Formats: sequence, structure tokens, C-alpha cells
Amino acid sequence: MNLPSWFREAIQGRLDDVAARIQHHPELKRIRAEESKAFQVLFAGMDVQHMPGFAEWEDRHHYSQAAMNERLYLQGMEDGIQLAVALLSHSDLFDDTTSVKSEHNEPGT
Repeated sequence: MNLPSWFREAIQGRLDDVAARIQHHPELKRIRAEESKAFQVLFAGMDVQHMPGFAEWEDRHHYSQAAMNERLYLQGMEDGIQLAVALLSHSDLFDDTTSVKSEHNEPGT
């Protein structure tokens, strides 16, 4: 199924907007700052003693990425639900002349 270009552009615009807002989220800013600090400590003096620093940086980096992905996922779920509700509630999308017949025969019919 090919989506219309206007729809793809709208979805991409929404993704760009959400990603930009996530970049300014206070909790994620704090997590990225911790990650950056751990990374700087790691490379401040490259010797064998700082190898545990790499593990700390790697853990913080993975945590940072996981937190961002979680927020993107939750925002996507919210957007999907809002889209589904909007589409289902839009009366122009459905043909009002279509009737649904009962599966059970009513008395007298």
C-alpha cells in the first residue's frame, strides 16, 4: 500500500516535531549530560585504569538511547490512537446508506 505523499510528509513532520521536543525534555537532557560527562572522563587520560570508565559510559549511552526510544514509542502510540479516533469519528469516511442486517431473524419477518 502506497501512502499519499501529503500523508508521508505529515507523518515525517510530526516525527521531526516530536524528536525536537524530546531533545529539550529536562529528564533526557540530564541523562545526556551524564552520558557526556562519563564519555569525557573516559578519554581524559587514555590508559588501562580508565577502562571501567568505558563500561560506565557505555551503560549511560545505552540508557540514554533506551529512554529516548521509549518516549518516541509512547508518543507514537498516542498519535496513532488520536489518528484512529479522528478517522473513526469523521462521518464523511463512511457511507450512511449502508445498513447492517441483523444476523438473527426478528419475530414477524
